[in-house]
Amino acid sequence: MFSLTDTHCHLYLPQFDNDRDDVIKQAIDSGISRILIPGIDIRTSEQAINLCALYPKTLFAAIGIHPNSKNDFDENSIIQLKSLVKSDHVVAIGEIGLDYYRVGNSIENQKRMFQSQLELASELGLPVCIHNRNASQDVIEIIENWIGIPQGKNHTSIQSGVFHSYDGSLETANKIIKLGFYLGITGPVTYPSNHVFREVIKNVCIDKILIETDAPYLPPHPFRGQRNSPVYVKYIAKQISEIYQKDIESVEKITSKNAATLFKWQ
Repeated sequence: MFSLTDTHCHLYLPQFDNDRDDVIKQAIDSGISRILIPGIDIRTSEQAINLCALYPKTLFAAIGIHPNSKNDFDENSIIQLKSLVKSDHVVAIGEIGLDYYRVGNSIENQKRMFQSQLELASELGLPVCIHNRNASQDVIEIIENWIGIPQGKNHTSIQSGVFHSYDGSLETANKIIKLGFYLGITGPVTYPSNHVFREVIKNVCIDKILIETDAPYLPPHPFRGQRNSPVYVKYIAKQISEIYQKDIESVEKITSKNAATLFKWQ
């Protein structure tokens, strides 16, 4: 049996307070070998790292400040992130980006936060986990400019990352892939009515696909309305296998290899 990878799961959130260890152990027992936990601010980035210390060969952390974070962002925020990145558990900067749907911060401030954290990722040679909601044009423009920034000494190719929970058009997907980024696919790809998006994914090379739960959010069919869990990543993998008409073992192997390439897992 090949192992699965969940490349986006917020295990530190209160929804898991009553059974967090059980959720993680259930995921491991079901064949999930790696789970990436992205922070959404300094505190949750610290929590992600602390969780990884309990399961060092399974859990990995991304650290960053989400565009909707209500906390002030200044030079000290970058200093704090630089301190956190000293942990061996950190493999990416994220969840960072722009959100024009739920504007918790001004657009100007969101862009400043996003650009500062991209510069940090470039300095450190780390990939990024991108949050993009109703902001594709600006996100892509900022990423295009970022790629020109000198790369960190540990980076062997252009700066890269994943557009988390991608749900856009084929045109936008192709732009993202051309920039060297991956598409993170979540539970909505399984919704019976979401046939248009499945057609988008069908026309994208599977070598640029990652699978993720975004737990506790975005549960796949038939669990809509319930708390999502990393163990449900297998439902996304199954849907991907149907889209590409590949056996489930091949999808598990390819998407896990994609994640290992991006996050430099051995």
